[in-house]
Amino acid sequence: MILLRRFITLLLLALGLTAHAADWTRHDTEYSPKGADTCLKCHDADSDTDTFTAAAIFKGKHAQRGNAHAPFGPGGLQCEACHGPGGRHSAGGSKKKLTTNSFKPDSFLPVAERNAACLACHQGEQRSAWHAGAHARSDVACTDCHKLHTGNDAVRTKASQPEVCFTCHKQQRADFHKTSAHPVKAGRMACSDCHDTHNAGSATAMLKRPTVTQTCQSCHADKRGPFLWEHAPAAEDCTQCHNAHGSVRNALLTKSPPLLCQQCHSVAGHPAVARTGAALPAASGGTAAGGSVFLLAGSCTNCHSQVHGSNHPAGTKLLR
Repeated sequence: MILLRRFITLLLLALGLTAHAADWTRHDTEYSPKGADTCLKCHDADSDTDTFTAAAIFKGKHAQRGNAHAPFGPGGLQCEACHGPGGRHSAGGSKKKLTTNSFKPDSFLPVAERNAACLACHQGEQRSAWHAGAHARSDVACTDCHKLHTGNDAVRTKASQPEVCFTCHKQQRADFHKTSAHPVKAGRMACSDCHDTHNAGSATAMLKRPTVTQTCQSCHADKRGPFLWEHAPAAEDCTQCHNAHGSVRNALLTKSPPLLCQQCHSVAGHPAVARTGAALPAASGGTAAGGSVFLLAGSCTNCHSQVHGSNHPAGTKLLR
């Protein structure tokens, strides 16, 4: 019965009627006689390494027998749906590991062909632009992020996902440890809340929305507007003032006020002059220590509190 089922599956593959396996014809065309039972004779919990146990595949969705779309479902090729035909690999206790797809960096297959085994089934809308994304261009393999022989894929869990991303994105790891940062360390946010790692699209930095501002406003709805009096940078790009991952300044600011504000706004004719060692006259709002009292504490936001925009009839200067 097993041999008959596998013969039917192979026939469907030849006719292009199933996508349970990638094209392995140029590597090995011989399937093992008993499917996963043949593999598990050697790859069991006792013989495999501490970091990899083939039998752990049964903890995940790929080994669901009742799922017609899973490799272990009815008519599926089980282990060989992903790893390729293993007839020569398993024949007579052979150690010919190079005849199967190990999905490891030292595999004889290039990354594109290793990923083809995954993309043969995972061809949904979310992965339609994978080939155009930064991960694909950098030769990132699916198994660099995803672990299938486990009941819990760390990258699919919000609390553990960032550690997987930080394996490569080390600068972002450092940013999230700064004094002002999004609550990623607390487990309340994950990288995939903002970034779409599979579907590159046309967005900057593989964001889930077309622009940085739209991505930020999906959570910060109070900054979305529309405002009667709009602060242009807030509508154009949030990163003109904020560092999205983390900052040593309050509110994830890229610079401290008034320097942040004075990148665009001239100090001419305004009391917010730069602080210096020279004292200014009290009539000009000066202090004995030098500089303007308007720069103390919240600096510019002491007066211009509505920095993202205002709907007050008299809010043209974003004062209220």
